Amino acid sequence: MANTLRKRLCPLCGKETTWKGNPHRPFCSKECKLADLYNWLSEEYRIKLKEKGKEA
Repeated sequence: MANTLRKRLCPLCGKETTWKGNPHRPFCSKECKLADLYNWLSEEYRIKLKEKGKEA
């Protein structure tokens, strides 16, 4: 039987959390989930794209 209470690390703060039974997964808490959303909305996270005609 697979271990359903396997510990995961919160992608924002690094705190250990469980996947099963956690309504905020993959985050450890509502605060981390909202902080991540804020980072996206305030454009703290960006996806780099290659510019046309330029080589990286």
